[in-house]
Amino acid sequence: MSKLGVGIVGCGNISTIYMHNLPKFRDLELVACADLRAEAAQAQAAQFGIEALSIEALLARPDIQIIVNLTTPNAHYGVSHAAINAGKHVFGEKPITVEANDAATLVAEAARRGLKLGCAPDTFLGGGGRMARELVDTGRIGKVLYGTCFLMSHGMEHWHPDPTFFFKPGGGPILDMGPYYLAALINLLGPVAMVQGRASAGFATRLVTSKGPMNGKTVAVETPTTIMSLLHFESGADIVLAMSWDVWKHGHPPIELYGTEGSLRVPDPNFFGGAIQYTEKGGDWISVPADDRPFGKPNWRSPNWADHIPNQANYRCLGVAELASAVLRGTPHRSSGALASHALEVKHAILKAGIEGGEIAVRSRVERPAPLSDLEAMALWAGETF
Repeated sequence: MSKLGVGIVGCGNISTIYMHNLPKFRDLELVACADLRAEAAQAQAAQFGIEALSIEALLARPDIQIIVNLTTPNAHYGVSHAAINAGKHVFGEKPITVEANDAATLVAEAARRGLKLGCAPDTFLGGGGRMARELVDTGRIGKVLYGTCFLMSHGMEHWHPDPTFFFKPGGGPILDMGPYYLAALINLLGPVAMVQGRASAGFATRLVTSKGPMNGKTVAVETPTTIMSLLHFESGADIVLAMSWDVWKHGHPPIELYGTEGSLRVPDPNFFGGAIQYTEKGGDWISVPADDRPFGKPNWRSPNWADHIPNQANYRCLGVAELASAVLRGTPHRSSGALASHALEVKHAILKAGIEGGEIAVRSRVERPAPLSDLEAMALWAGETF
């Protein structure tokens, strides 16, 4: 089998970039899509020249081997579990599930059936994330002792057409954006062993100002929108992680790591490219862009970008392609369900510590993902040359 057929469940905003990118990867063939809203599936099917099916019919198709689960978080477990029971490999959007126990169940069931379970984010496999990994692995900044991570904004209500689910249980910055930061940190440092935290919500309601049916309406906030935590990694590193949707403006870089021989600034883990910056002990910052690395070159224009030249590296589907390679050729599976499950347990531990106080041990462990070389990355791609 030269390619694996892919069916996408969930035809919301994020599905467009998946459907746009998927044909550019060597081992993937987009076959069909499904959504509880039939009109949403039909619109995406018409745009990308594929079939629109019911979820049940899509899961029953023998020419579909991988299900990409792009539903809202509260549906992640049910759709992924049904797909695994149907004998399909699964790649899901983050978070893998809402509840940590459900994630562990999916990981165990996929393993029992000999199926691959993957999960976003796969951004740490982009050019920027891989370059940061190389600097850590080669000891450029020595042993990582400490670090800081910041994700701060004023929420999603100014751009998303219906931001309601972001402010309900299963949402909030730690479950929505935390996966990017934790996947990047686990890739660089290994598993988390212990957490401390504080959690709160700065505003009781949110006024939706984005275009769409929710414009002018308010959304009740039912989950913490600010968390501040201390993560202790099994490697010995201690990392401060702060995530908030209650901040109008700030000046913090996304991730900084402080080692025995220097410091490292990691690009925004929400994206595939960017530039790393590092120091040799107390020297000046040295900046190295990832634009010439596989999956680091800008290939996408962000919505508010006026120029016609791409300004962002957006290679979503890289994790799906990596999963397919693991199925077809036995290559390492890096953006795995096991990694996502460990990260989800960490996030819930942060929330629990934030509400109840104290220090909470993280029970699960996961192997640090294998590094992805430029050569291995290129083997996944069938699009234009980087």
